[in-house]
Amino acid sequence: MHSDRAVRIAVVGAGGIADGAHREAIVACLDAGVSVWCEKPPALSLAEYDEIAAHERDGAVVSYVFQHRFGSGATTLRAQIDAGALGRPLVAVCHTLWFRPPSYFDLPWRGRWDTEGGGPTMGHGIHQMDLALSLLGDWTEVRAMTGTLDRDVETEDVSMAMVRLESGAMLSVVNSLLSPRETSYLRFDFSDATVELTHLYGYDNSHWRWTPAAHVDDVARTDGWAPANDLPSSHAAQLSALLDSLASGERPAAGGHDGRRSLELAAGLYQSAMTGRPVLREELTPDNPFYHSMNGAAVRA
Repeated sequence: MHSDRAVRIAVVGAGGIADGAHREAIVACLDAGVSVWCEKPPALSLAEYDEIAAHERDGAVVSYVFQHRFGSGATTLRAQIDAGALGRPLVAVCHTLWFRPPSYFDLPWRGRWDTEGGGPTMGHGIHQMDLALSLLGDWTEVRAMTGTLDRDVETEDVSMAMVRLESGAMLSVVNSLLSPRETSYLRFDFSDATVELTHLYGYDNSHWRWTPAAHVDDVARTDGWAPANDLPSSHAAQLSALLDSLASGERPAAGGHDGRRSLELAAGLYQSAMTGRPVLREELTPDNPFYHSMNGAAVRA
């Protein structure tokens, strides 16, 4: 801890968000002056996310469980990006290729818009999407397709997107629950190096690989790219960082605007897939049906 400041925090758990249960629990805690650490997805819509954020007050804030940000591989890469050590970000890949059998959806709240807010985009790939955006920053435009190819669900079981970032870099996103050989794969191509992460549900340093570009011949620099310590991604790693931030009076990561990015991308992805056109991030305003529900329910109401 960075100080002796008292910390009060409540944990809101996982599972579908039936009947707005997450929202009600978070708001009750914030109104009581208690900070919250909440499992993903952050909310069922951007409107709900913003409604929750309006209840934050000094010393009582919300952070969401995006534990992949907090392993030493991600924190090392983030520092290198911020320092410009790898050159400019150019191309990125964010693939969540998982498998969930039909029986997985036997639980009545799974595969529904009103309880999960979406399919693998919201409930599974959002972890890798958050990690990618926490490293690369905000996005500006998305072009996407979704499909319900093999599971008896309301939502998609596959989504794919091409994303343009504010930096000008381009990001490919694939989320699937139909992939028998499961993997989570992220790749970041900078002008001076490629950095890759291959894992499934969590990583340590052995899952990362730094490859210098051919023109980079500074041995000391390339040897120094790997993380100095080995902290696996985990809930414990994020909780430690969260408590430190609250104790020092700082806003924790994965909250506020920083926690909203991946939810914005999910909303833009769904809007693009359902309307068949590219969507700009700036379009996701309160007069947009996809601001209020991930499937734009108000459009068909």
